[in-house]
Amino acid sequence: MLNVAIVGASGYTGLELIRILYRHPEVAVTCLTSEQSAGKRISEIFPTLRGRCDLVLENLEPVRVAEKADVIFTALPHKAAMEVVPTFLKLGKQVIDLSADYRLSDPQTYGAWYEPHLNPANLKKAVYGLPEIRRSKIKGAKLVANPGCYPTSIILGLAPLLKQGLINPHSIIADSASGVTGAGRAAKVDSLFCEVNEGYKAYGVGGVHRHTPEIEQELSLLAGEKLMVTFTPHLLPMDRGILSTIYAAPSKETTTEALIKLYDKFYSGEPFVRVLPQGSLPSTSFVRGSNFCDISPLIDSRTGRIIIVSAIDNLGKGASGQAVQNMNIVCGLPETMGLEGLALFP
Repeated sequence: MLNVAIVGASGYTGLELIRILYRHPEVAVTCLTSEQSAGKRISEIFPTLRGRCDLVLENLEPVRVAEKADVIFTALPHKAAMEVVPTFLKLGKQVIDLSADYRLSDPQTYGAWYEPHLNPANLKKAVYGLPEIRRSKIKGAKLVANPGCYPTSIILGLAPLLKQGLINPHSIIADSASGVTGAGRAAKVDSLFCEVNEGYKAYGVGGVHRHTPEIEQELSLLAGEKLMVTFTPHLLPMDRGILSTIYAAPSKETTTEALIKLYDKFYSGEPFVRVLPQGSLPSTSFVRGSNFCDISPLIDSRTGRIIIVSAIDNLGKGASGQAVQNMNIVCGLPETMGLEGLALFP
């Protein structure tokens, strides 16, 4: 049985981790922290947990947390994570970090998009935690950098094409739309009901969204050359889910049938990637509350462009579900353990 701590448990990703881990047969959640709500029971913050998880939230004292856990999930904002992760690593703990602090391998790139990195040496130790691409490196890793939600939907959508050299890597455009939980639980005017309801808007337009360098880093590795993408995120008036529509120019003539065959082969045996049959398109409704990524590649017969549509739950495969998948791999457990639940529909 693994003892697990969740650092930053009072946010949406923290809640989703608790929800998943409490049905995990090999995990005991032994410590939850929250700087704002220390002293309260987690079920006071999230009544859905009442009678199932009533642990008292603690202040974040790294040594004390490490004493209670074998594996530590850090569900903290950027910078806050890298202030505590080095201590956890020194104390021999395995860390799954859900922040952006260890996703970018180049400290200069991190500094350009965020701020100067406090412990760049650990960037070399971190493994980017996208199992379908990095499974062999995730096994036994001490520090896993859990991918961002937008990058997960885009990288999984493009990986088969880039690995086979079937698209012009400099032609990629990705439009992605996310539910409001992607903005976190902190009170923000842009996330208020009256600001979001009955609306649909783009934000971070013009290559300024902080997920951009993460997307470009991983796609460049798949392509074998440095590339840039046009990425535009959008906010949807719903709780959770991401739908990405990705466009690219093919490097040679192909068909929708051939693309589906390629994706079927590339993701054969992957428990959480579902390649849809021709004529079917992903919907956030069909992955809600699950760890699935649904993908559909096709050819625009009029323009000749390849279009890939992918859907994930931003709190599931885009965050906490993928973090648990990574924990399972790191600890030698069956990869699907605790993640077998189907999507919530309707």
